Amino acid sequence: MVVGIYFLGYRVVRTEFSLVLSLYSSLFGLMIFWFFYSKKRTVDWKAVFLVGFILRLVLFPSIPLWSEDFARFLWDGELLNLGFNPYLNTPNQWVQLHSEDFSAYLALLYDRMNSPGYYSVYTPFNQFFFWLGAKLGGGSLIPGLLVLKGILIIGEIAVFFLLKSLLIRFGIGSQKLIFYWLNPFVILEVIGNLHFEGLVLLFLLAVLFGLERKHRLVSASFLAFAVGLKLVPLILAPGFLRIRSKQPWFWMGLGVISLVLFLPLLIDQSWRNFFQSLGLYQGKFEFNASIYYLGREVGYWIEGYNTIAYLTKGLSALTLLLILFLAFKKKINQTKDWIELWIGCYWIYLLLQPVVHPWYLIPGLGLSILTKKIGFLVWSLAVILSYQAYGNHCNVEYPIVLVLEYSLVCVGLIYDYRQHYFTFPIKLLKK
Repeated sequence: MVVGIYFLGYRVVRTEFSLVLSLYSSLFGLMIFWFFYSKKRTVDWKAVFLVGFILRLVLFPSIPLWSEDFARFLWDGELLNLGFNPYLNTPNQWVQLHSEDFSAYLALLYDRMNSPGYYSVYTPFNQFFFWLGAKLGGGSLIPGLLVLKGILIIGEIAVFFLLKSLLIRFGIGSQKLIFYWLNPFVILEVIGNLHFEGLVLLFLLAVLFGLERKHRLVSASFLAFAVGLKLVPLILAPGFLRIRSKQPWFWMGLGVISLVLFLPLLIDQSWRNFFQSLGLYQGKFEFNASIYYLGREVGYWIEGYNTIAYLTKGLSALTLLLILFLAFKKKINQTKDWIELWIGCYWIYLLLQPVVHPWYLIPGLGLSILTKKIGFLVWSLAVILSYQAYGNHCNVEYPIVLVLEYSLVCVGLIYDYRQHYFTFPIKLLKK
């Protein structure tokens, strides 16, 4: 596993799709083998933890090969460190306006950036970590990356112990932790490609820990941190409408902390540029989608052109309606019910999105470890097929590869919800 992670982190670029697929599948197979091997005997958790930790350390000094996002992270952090507002100008605009401050380090980041024409789309709380990387990194690429990766590794260690504690508390076989801790998908996307969804999962697990122990203020605080880091956990908010006036501390904590975390957007009206980038992201980009692509084909058939501007708005409205329906339909009697609800919300969100980057799956995968569901685990294997798009010069997604990926996802979904699929039509007929 160490050899495989090393090659994927240092030697194999994403354009070499055949090699990426074979190495990744082999690592996934080794993880599955370890899981079934551990079921036959007492698990040595010190050994499991040590192996997962070593696999992450292997990628600690690496420069991400499969994603250019890190350049924007460090760019925004360096601007903050220099006293500039990263929301005020696009990188292209900033270079023209502040050529005297355009250092060799910023030039290096600028050349590696994949979105110099867009305003920053990262939240103020996320920017805080970027600033730490710049401040402690001393204006150098590798030290800046090491700071950010160190933060993420600490977060991963906390996820390990929280997952283990919750698995024991819920009476689920703790061997399932292997599916997160030794999963090549998690290791490569969090530590290798430097994505903060691992920290989002940490905050969501802390919310569950607070709910389990009836600490509503703790739950509210960590939910605010999760939303403050990435906006996506907002999809979980409708479920909390069940917590009404009997729990005022929950809503007060959530409101106050959220306000503090997003307050910097009011500086120089940064919120305008921030939400402009969010709008462009929702109405312009397409990648690794499922239902959206089907809707797009229908749009081509009816209108003769790409109806993305209308389709994304329609799917966003449908996402909201389905999540609201699920939130009010799901009975919440214990913490496990919250987990089931959240997993359902993530399924709805991801299946209706026009852009589904692999790392978006991490919170859903981590939450599913606490259940008997395997859908997100299957998707964490199938999602490597999305890298096929980088295996050609035009970044074209092959329909046959998308069909294969989402066929595997459907198999996982049907396995998870098979009882509901088969009983719902019968209940409907009886009515």
